[in-house]
Amino acid sequence: MPGFVTPSSDARRTAGSLRRLTAAANVSFVPIGIATVILSPLLPTLSARWSLNYSQAGALFTAQFLASTIAVSLSGMLSARWGFRFAINAGLLVIAASIALLLVGSRVLGIACIAGYGAGSGIAVPAGNLMVAEVNPSRRSSALNVLNFCWSAGAVACPFLVAAADKAHRVPLLLACIAGFSVLVVLWIASLPFPFVNSAATKIAERKAIDWKHRALPALVALFFLYIGTENAFGGWIAAYATSLHNMALAIAVMTPSFFYAALTFGRWWAPLFLRKVDEVHLARTGLLLACAGIAGMTRSHALMGVSLSAIAAGLGLSSVYPITISFLAREFGPVASRVGSLAFAMSNLGGACLPWLVGLTSSQFGTLRAGLIIPLFGSALMFALYLRDWRPAAES
Repeated sequence: MPGFVTPSSDARRTAGSLRRLTAAANVSFVPIGIATVILSPLLPTLSARWSLNYSQAGALFTAQFLASTIAVSLSGMLSARWGFRFAINAGLLVIAASIALLLVGSRVLGIACIAGYGAGSGIAVPAGNLMVAEVNPSRRSSALNVLNFCWSAGAVACPFLVAAADKAHRVPLLLACIAGFSVLVVLWIASLPFPFVNSAATKIAERKAIDWKHRALPALVALFFLYIGTENAFGGWIAAYATSLHNMALAIAVMTPSFFYAALTFGRWWAPLFLRKVDEVHLARTGLLLACAGIAGMTRSHALMGVSLSAIAAGLGLSSVYPITISFLAREFGPVASRVGSLAFAMSNLGGACLPWLVGLTSSQFGTLRAGLIIPLFGSALMFALYLRDWRPAAES
């Protein structure tokens, strides 16, 4: 795939180029993280502005992640034709335009913008993850945890930024600043001297057949679907759940998703240290049990303390699951991982479209968000069951 240096390149130059590739992806994931989760803290405001019920509000997540699902295939084509840097920058530019216009016009335009920044994420996220996995073969899980830590940093900052802007009645200005920051990141990435070589080895890899009967493929695809669906079904509805309790100020309720995303950030920051001593599969299993406990605790929470502790437990539990799953995808499929990734990331975004919507639908049916939170709890339990399989490489099992 374009974007990599040949084995005959100078070793020092190659190492420097690959470090820059990784650093660029890390920086780009900060605004991507902001865009991915911004609907959650904005949901109470948008629901009031557009007179939405739970089911209609849940459909906003569907618009975001269906667009992201469709855009994943475009990401693969852009990466194959023009390289990972082009795909990342294209996604960031779409995000910038969509965020800037979110509150400018009508409800229809707003929904189109939500779909727009979802599409931008769908283009940029697979390119960033697969690039980092490919250029860090000896430390994939660690490098991917750092990459997704940067995503989490943006996700953590987002609710605080929205709460502060809402209190000052400056939400449109905040959206403009986020868009501007995204454009600055694009300009910075574009200025980097990325290698752009389509080697003979790359061409052979592009023609290599994919083993669609690979024993790990069904479990990996299911994990991608369930993880993104569960993370967004839980994180996306925390602010609305806190608001529904009627015992905390709106500004505080809007910030509650930050407890979840801060825990994701902290977990991904420390995961590389744990992975030096703990097996990846054991870390994922333990995390998923903790996530189940946190989500179950949220359904029993009635005040800020319970909401906060439950969100933190769920965030810590889920933090390493996604990077480890991407690492297994790269390990199992090697040079064709980027092509298999098109299916995997499409399924992840489909999960993001379906599970948050199911939370809204279930909540509307039962008249309470507590009922809807059973959906991410069930998703976490299913992921734990999938991680009980034998994840050793075929040659070792």
